This record gives sequence, C-alpha cells and structure tokens, in this order.
Amino acid sequence: MRDFPPLVSTFWSPYGEPVAKAPDTRSPVRFLWWVLRQQGGVVVVATLFGVLWQLPLVVGPWIFGRAIDTGVVGQDPAAVAVGAGVLLAVTLVGAVFGILLHTLVVRSWLISLYGTTKNVTRKAAQMGHVLPRRSPTGEILSVASSDSDEFGALTEIIARAGSQLLSFLAVAAIVLATSPRLGVVVLLAAPLLVGVALPFLRPLHRRQELERSRNSELTSMATDIVAGLRILRGIGGERTFGRNYAEQSQRSRAAGVSAGIWQAVIEALGVLFSGVFLVLLLWLGTRELLAGRLTVGELIAFLGYGLYLIGPIRTFFEFAQKLTRSLVSARKAIAIFSPDSPWQEPTAAAPLDATAPLTDDLTRLTLRPGQLTVVVSAVPEDSARLADRLGRYLPADTEPVSEEPELRLKGRAARRARSERARRRAEIAARDAERTRGPWGVRLGEVDLAAAAMADVRATILVSDTGSQLFAGTLQDAVDPHRRLTREQAEEALLAADAVDVYDALPGGWQGELDERGRGLSGGQRQRVVLARALAVDAPVLVLVEPTSAVDAHTEARIAERVSRARAGRTTVVCTVSPLWLHHADRVVLLDDDRVVADGRHDDLLAHDAAYRAVVTRTMQEEEVSR
Repeated sequence: MRDFPPLVSTFWSPYGEPVAKAPDTRSPVRFLWWVLRQQGGVVVVATLFGVLWQLPLVVGPWIFGRAIDTGVVGQDPAAVAVGAGVLLAVTLVGAVFGILLHTLVVRSWLISLYGTTKNVTRKAAQMGHVLPRRSPTGEILSVASSDSDEFGALTEIIARAGSQLLSFLAVAAIVLATSPRLGVVVLLAAPLLVGVALPFLRPLHRRQELERSRNSELTSMATDIVAGLRILRGIGGERTFGRNYAEQSQRSRAAGVSAGIWQAVIEALGVLFSGVFLVLLLWLGTRELLAGRLTVGELIAFLGYGLYLIGPIRTFFEFAQKLTRSLVSARKAIAIFSPDSPWQEPTAAAPLDATAPLTDDLTRLTLRPGQLTVVVSAVPEDSARLADRLGRYLPADTEPVSEEPELRLKGRAARRARSERARRRAEIAARDAERTRGPWGVRLGEVDLAAAAMADVRATILVSDTGSQLFAGTLQDAVDPHRRLTREQAEEALLAADAVDVYDALPGGWQGELDERGRGLSGGQRQRVVLARALAVDAPVLVLVEPTSAVDAHTEARIAERVSRARAGRTTVVCTVSPLWLHHADRVVLLDDDRVVADGRHDDLLAHDAAYRAVVTRTMQEEEVSR
C-alpha cells in the first residue's frame, strides 16, 4: 500500500521515462487504468473494507426476518434476543469498517489528486518552455486542479462501487436461496436499470467535455489578465479584456447548466427506476406470501433488501457519471503528458568554453568574451528571437492546440475534429523536432550548442527575459532559490539590481514573504527582483531582455551602471533600445530583419549611422512624451 503523498521525481530525460513512472497515454482508458494501478493495494483493501461496511445491510434483513419468524410468529423471546444481539454485533462491525473505509477512500482520493498535480509539475519541469507550445496554459492548470480531482473521485467510487457489487451478489445469492422467482428479479434489476440510463451518458459526456474546455479557456484568460493587468490599465484595455472575460464566463456557465441538466436527468432516472423496482418487488413478494411460498419474516427481509438495493443502484449510476467525467479529464491529461521533449542529447557531449566568443550564424553576430554588448532593434521581437537562439530555446511562434470540442459535432464529425487536433499537435512536435535536430546555429568557440549537453548549456548561458516570473516564498527564495549564495553575495546582487527597497519594505527582510508572481510588489519591483536573481547566478554568459522596461529613468541609470560594474570581465548581452544602457555598453549592435547591420560604440553609431540614429532617437522621443 502506497503512503500519502506519492513521490514523483522531476528529472529531465530526452530518451523517455521508466514505465513505472511515466503515465500511459495511449488512450484515456489506459491512462485511467494506469492511475488505478498506482494505488491498486489501496483500492483493493478499501473494497474489502467496504464489503464489511455493507455487512449489516447484507445480512441484517435476513437476521431480522429470522427473528420475526422464530421469535415473534413462533413466540420465542429468546430467539428475539439472540437475533437482536447478532444484529447489534454485525452493526458494530459495519460501523468500525465504515470508519476504516472512509479513511482509505479519502487517502486514495488524495493520492490520485496530488499525484496528478505532481506529475503535471514533473512534466512542466521536463518540457520547460516547450509545454505551452503544445497545450494552452489554462488546460495545463485545469489538469493539475480540476481534472486531478476527477481522478480522485474515480478511485473513491471504484472502491465503493466494487464493495457494493460484491454485496449485491451476496444479497442475490441469499434471495435466490429463499425464493428463486424473486431472486431473479433482484439479480436482474440493477443491470437493467443501469442499462436504461446508458444512452443518456453520451450527451452528458459531450456537454461535460465542452464545460471542461470552456473552463480551461476561462482559466487561461484569467491568467493572461492577471499577468498583464498593469499594462492593460496603462493602455486602458482592462475594460475590453474584462468584457471578453465576462463573455467567456457566460459561455462556461451555459455549458455548465447544460451538463447539469443532463446529469439531473440521469439522477432522476435512478430515483424513478429504483422506486419502480421497490414497488414491483413489494407486489411480487405479497403474491408469494399469499401463495404460501414465503413467510412473513422472509417478506420483510425481501422488502429490506429492496430498500437496500436502492443504494447500490444509485452508486452504479454515480459510477457511470464519474467514469464519464474521468474519461473527459483523461483525454485532456494525455494531451499534457504524451508530448516528448524535442531536445536530443548528443552521444558524446562536447565541453563548452565560457571564455570563447559566442557566435550566432543567422544574424552573423559574434559576442566578444568579457564585454557588455547591447543589441538594438526597431522590432523587439527580433531581439527576443536572438535571445532565444543564444540560450537554445525554441521561438514563441506557435499557437497551442486547445482541446475544446464542438457540441454540435457528433459521430464522424467529432472524430474528425479530434483527429485534426491530434494532427496539428503532431505537426508542432515535428516542427520542433526538426529545429532541434542537427546543428543549432549558435557556437561557443568552435562548439555548436547542439553538440553540448543541455545541462552544460543552461549552466553556461542564462537568459532572463520579460516572461521570467517570481514564485511564492521568501525574498531569499526569490533571489537565491538554490541556496548557494552567502548573505554578502545575495546583498551584492540585490544592490546591483537596485532592489534594496524591496528588502526594506518586506517585514522580515530576507525572510519576508512574497505572493505568487510577486503580486504584492509593483511592476518595477518585480522586474528588479528578477534581475537580482539573474545576477546572483553569476553565469559566464548572461542575456537580459528589456531588464528595466518597468522602472523610471533614474532607477534605470543606476541599474545600468551597477550591472556593467558587477558583470565586468564576463560576457553580457542586453537587448534594449534604452539610451541609459547604451552609454555603458562596450559595444552596440543594430539588428534589422535578423541581420547585424551596424556595430560599434554608441557615440560613433549615433553620429555616423542614420538607421541606428533613427531607432535610438525615436525611442528617446517616445520616453520624453511618456514623461
């Protein structure tokens, strides 16, 4: 039996994962079977405990009926006392194992819930920036939250439904031995009633899938709005995005109402058919009693079993609904877990020389070791692509494939839509694999980055761009997440990034708590803490993309001066058009259409290069207007 919580390692491997750890993503059914196998012992023991929990309901009516026949009808007080004592003992056994069952099913639920969350975290750690290229952020978050809860609910209902199925078979055996005619009715009732409801599960499945997808899209929109709220307010766009969010929220609500209606229909059918079954059983039992084939105690026992069977029948309906919801969630989960990393480790990794020049073949840019180079471009996306290439990251040029289904599509049309989504996802994966196969086109000395181990590349070249985030935790965790620095080194990084005010503002200093994404900080403070974290790594090659876009001019001037001093003697690249950085650069290059078109000192280029002057002058004029 696995204890809670399950351990899930977060390692990166380009050659696949051990079968014992990797989810089975061949189909939704296989994935759910894999989830159950991870805690098979817990589910089996919970099922056995559930049978003992059901013991008073299984043998209780028979004991009660025997007490009626021998004690009441036969006027034997001792028989009544014995029956009551046995019934009390059986009830105590059921109560004890009911407590144990509840403990186990909660454990199994938590194992599935948090195990899925950890596996999503593990996959994100393996895939890194590649994962959002394949699936929208909202769907990834939904798998880690709402879908993981569905898998927990499935393990719980399987244990409960399994125990009630065994109890149902025991009851069927008892009633068959007592009255074959009524026993057949009892034995066939549950599967017949569940079978009547099965046709209603397919429309429920489609509507639950639509609800799940729209909620994922809503989560993605909320994430994007929170991340860019300050920018949206600056340009007056929060009202437009708020309206879009409200519209998507109403679409999600409509999908939820539609799914709820079908779920209510299925539950109502369960109640209706259970009641019809109970009436039929009472009518047939009364006829058997009048014909002399049943005693009064046996009729009472049959009615007790009829009332008992309402519970298993409702549980089987609940199992069908939760299985349907789990299949929907499993389809979303395998879209997250199935992609493999496109990176391929070389068979014989070449070592990297951090003191060598860094050359990008596409732009024909060679970064001289030990210099602060500022890359200027009229199109910020060109600089961002250069930073991605230097750090060996795939460009952000694809839209992730959403799993949102179309409710109006059925049969072949729905299968074609699923096939099209799979084809588009495979197309992105093939494009990524093609980009990462062969030379990368960026060389450190004579070694192409594709010939080096990925861990060596990440340790040598650090890219800190505008998408870098802060996590919840202490200020120390934010600046030194791996706890490698001395206090003096951390203070130097904080000072170089001009983020000392964050330290002063937090109660507790280094142990002051930051919210997720640094929500309690201003945009400039968040950016400076991210910069401090990048500087604290002290990477041989540091690439910064717009590191001071959210701070005022005076702060930016201090940061540019301190960073140039702190990084003296090490290769540093800053992608920006800010004049305050240009004055501190050892070298400035101008990009145009992914090509270096100018190269030199800032003052020289400003005086003699018209294209460079046009880009920088326009930036200076825009800053003056913004002030």
